[in-house]
Amino acid sequence: MCINIVVVDDDPGFRRIATTLLTARGLRVVAESRDGASALAAVRAHRPDGLLLDLHLPDLDGLSVARRLAEEDAPPRIVLTSTDKSFWSQEELRGAGIESFVAKDKLFDADLRGLFAPSAP
Repeated sequence: MCINIVVVDDDPGFRRIATTLLTARGLRVVAESRDGASALAAVRAHRPDGLLLDLHLPDLDGLSVARRLAEEDAPPRIVLTSTDKSFWSQEELRGAGIESFVAKDKLFDADLRGLFAPSAP
């Protein structure tokens, strides 16, 4: 099964690295976005299974993007990422519609396929 992902980060270098990692793990990146507004548009246009979402964006922060998507029908699985070492509880993340948090420096070692795989009903 193909899992489609949108990568959202204001740093084009990080988007390139994330896309390479996701593709190497068998996931398909269908779009990249550099800010919250274009992320919302990309999700609505592509209806991805997952969203790799940076916390710090130039217009909306990642939590605001996640909250807006959580209000829509069939939102994607959202994995928040950041260099910020602040940690949120699973309860706080889930409240914003976020599946999990992965620090950017830990992305290489993360089970990306597992994080974006659909939950069993």
